[in-house]
Amino acid sequence: MKPQYLFILCLLIGCQKPKPVNQVVAKLPETKSEVIAAKESFLKTDTISISDYGETSKDNYILAHLLDQKADKDSIVTGKYRLDFYQNKIKTNSSKITIDGIEKGSEWGAIYGLGTESDKNSPFIQVSFGYPACGYNQNHYLYYFKNSDVQLVYEWYTMSDSGWGNWVEFEKPAKANPESFYCKTVSFEPDDNDENMGTVKHSDSMVFRLSGNRWKSQLLSARDKTYFEKKMSFDDFHKQE
Repeated sequence: MKPQYLFILCLLIGCQKPKPVNQVVAKLPETKSEVIAAKESFLKTDTISISDYGETSKDNYILAHLLDQKADKDSIVTGKYRLDFYQNKIKTNSSKITIDGIEKGSEWGAIYGLGTESDKNSPFIQVSFGYPACGYNQNHYLYYFKNSDVQLVYEWYTMSDSGWGNWVEFEKPAKANPESFYCKTVSFEPDDNDENMGTVKHSDSMVFRLSGNRWKSQLLSARDKTYFEKKMSFDDFHKQE
């Protein structure tokens, strides 16, 4: 090849435009970014098994998350909890409660229904918390379930010691899904002069009525005032239960 043709060929090669930078970058594989949800942090989490006629449900349970805990100058401990309710192992709803006077070693418990025995066909669940021994207060919370919605209907406390004490009794409704029900506070106190005799008292009679999907309560007697009182023996009192 003659020198002048070689020179012209080199000029043609050198004058070709380079590919734009963005064309090169466009061929690089795309980087995928994942958004990771922040893990919630709790001071403590307890699993509350729901009792069902002596057995515990594996698919329905409650997780009690301790959100905050403080002690005052008198060493009285107050804890704030979030209860997460699970049905068929799926979280349905949550409820926040505050508990005053927490005793070390306190335990959770839960049963279906309004009575002292479990009724798994009931839309109600009673949740309890307290130290498992006589003479200690127990905190109680009555929840109502409708589909995935949950409502804290009522809360109260009880104390019993060898058959004496105070508690709340619910009147068992005639049907599984009632539109109203009643409760009252019952106390049974020993006689100072006869350990086999006691006095039973009723107070705070209440009715609960379903309005839409929400329960509303109405006090039927004067608050904290006894409206029924009777002396009876220890055996007779527990026989009537």
